[in-house]
Amino acid sequence: MLIGELASRAGTSTRTLRYYEQHGLVQAGRDANGYRQYDDAELRVVHEIRSLLAAGFGLEDIRPFVACLRAGNESGHVCPDSVLVLRRKLAEVDGYIGQLTELRQQLRTQLDHAVEQRESPLCQTQICPP
Repeated sequence: MLIGELASRAGTSTRTLRYYEQHGLVQAGRDANGYRQYDDAELRVVHEIRSLLAAGFGLEDIRPFVACLRAGNESGHVCPDSVLVLRRKLAEVDGYIGQLTELRQQLRTQLDHAVEQRESPLCQTQICPP
């Protein structure tokens, strides 16, 4: 299929497909006239790439998943290199959750303290900001 058809079927743009190809994620042959020609399997690859990008993976992280699909697997997640990337990404997300939990606790403490001060007798007798 030509690039326009693949873009249409994948729900993306031809520019995006050329970008993926430039980074070695999507493969295309060339017709005699120089047009890109894509195998039907590239549709699955493009869907995998888009799904992983939407989940926050970078292009380098996506390479093992694409290689896994190209090896004939039904899913790009089943190969050892893909599992390593998934584990690394999960650890990264767990780290973010830990940081956000700490930040949430700090904000909760500040809010509780602010409410406490506004309800104090001193604040009741003076003009306190809204």
